[in-house]
Amino acid sequence: MADGPPGPVLMGPLALLHTSPVHVPVFEALRDEDHPALELRHFVSEELLERARAEGPEAVADEVRAMLDRAVADGAVAVLCTCSTIGAVAEAARPGVPVLRVDRPMAAAAVAAGPRVVVLATVESTLGPTVALVEEEAARAGSPTAVRTLLAADAWDHFAAGDMDAYARAVASAADSVTDADAIVLAQASMTPAQRLTTTAVPVLSSPRPGLAAGAAAAGVGGAVGMAGVA
Repeated sequence: MADGPPGPVLMGPLALLHTSPVHVPVFEALRDEDHPALELRHFVSEELLERARAEGPEAVADEVRAMLDRAVADGAVAVLCTCSTIGAVAEAARPGVPVLRVDRPMAAAAVAAGPRVVVLATVESTLGPTVALVEEEAARAGSPTAVRTLLAADAWDHFAAGDMDAYARAVASAADSVTDADAIVLAQASMTPAQRLTTTAVPVLSSPRPGLAAGAAAAGVGGAVGMAGVA
């Protein structure tokens, strides 16, 4: 759960904790479209994801907490973690301001879409945390939900090589292989461009837009809130 003191929401900067620099322009563009009054401050550490993939998310708990503390010291009134692998670790850190997972609104939307949810990821370390999040939101909603996973491991090689177009095509191809589900969850924010390429009839959900909307609300800034990533 997100942590924060009771009382009115303070207006101020929203810090974003990233594990890849590719997310910075994505969230800047979404801010410009939906929340122009929102000030973003970006904190990037690619090493966090590398270690979390190799050793598990808990292995980077201390480093995540240190980055959150830096964000708070820098003036952030809320933090949005854009990495699904370390999202639960970030939420549990409790640095004294609200900490939100970018994928939590998406998970809630997936549960609302129906009982059959497919979690699609390109790195295996993201599957467990995202499945747990969907199941948590299902329990919160009182909705029986069956979650399946699909790993598009070949897509990650394109991401690592910086070929984002090939990455999006590989993710879209994996999503299009799913026909018997009520929602497909794109477990990583980096997968979002694949939405416009999918042809499956199953709704495809991504996290950046609804996640940033939640972060903006936590930072005391309103704005237009888009659909929860339905392709």
